[in-house]
Amino acid sequence: MAETPAFNLRHWLQDRALRGLIWLLLRLPYRWRVPLCGWVMTQIIAPLAGYRQRIRDNLALVLPDLPESEITRIVRAVPDNVGRTVIEIYSGPEFVAHAVLHPLNGGGVTALEEAHQAGRPVILVTGHFGNYDASRAALIARGYRVGALYMPMANRHFNEHYVQAISVIGKPLFPRGRAGLADMVRHLRSGGMLGMLVDQHMVHGEELTFFGQGALTALSAAELALKYDALLIPTYAVRKPDGLSFDIIVEKPIAHGTAEAMTQALNDSLEALVRQHLDQWFWIHRRWKRTARRGAKGA
Repeated sequence: MAETPAFNLRHWLQDRALRGLIWLLLRLPYRWRVPLCGWVMTQIIAPLAGYRQRIRDNLALVLPDLPESEITRIVRAVPDNVGRTVIEIYSGPEFVAHAVLHPLNGGGVTALEEAHQAGRPVILVTGHFGNYDASRAALIARGYRVGALYMPMANRHFNEHYVQAISVIGKPLFPRGRAGLADMVRHLRSGGMLGMLVDQHMVHGEELTFFGQGALTALSAAELALKYDALLIPTYAVRKPDGLSFDIIVEKPIAHGTAEAMTQALNDSLEALVRQHLDQWFWIHRRWKRTARRGAKGA
């Protein structure tokens, strides 16, 4: 019998505050609530949470030659994009309507459609970039059978309603770990598509490179593609200048090879796009933990 997690007062208070903010924002028209949530994240939450310094630290590590004016712009723009992403995900049908405004672009669109018609499984890989759920929303709205693998959050209170929110965008959803494994495998074997995020620090991952630095990266997307003969396709949603709509990009499938080489190709794909839109990647993540520790020891 599973144990009930211990009550965490700090997590509960954080969740109450976030629920209240989301509830208030959802009372506003979509075109107002999205930029307003971006402003709240930039001006209030980011300073309190230490995001500004974390963004600066990450940029100093991998892009040390950026001019101060560009760093300042990114420090402000990244939390804005994060805030917009959060409230968009909670906006359900309105968010989906914006995600499908434009056609799919990129060299992998034909391969994706052919796999869909043939019932061949597809692993769709993205990163915490733009709005990482917009590509899933756009594909589901077009009739693609896309499930998603997600990492349950440490704050179980917030995790409960976050999972509810992403469920509105589309199902099925599979929690990472044993709990969702069997259902995920059945989905793939039936010719379904699976969306995955692979740009977070993974303690048991392989040390590959991202922006020229060692970054522990999960090989699971490539391993699943190899095991189930699935296409491995990078897909992204680039936020457009209006701040509300997206350019949905479907890149060419990654050629099958070793799991390490395929995953490095995914890292390279994301890096190339981030370099074009530095303000749309979630620089608030601690992506290079091991590299940062080594640097501190050698200082």
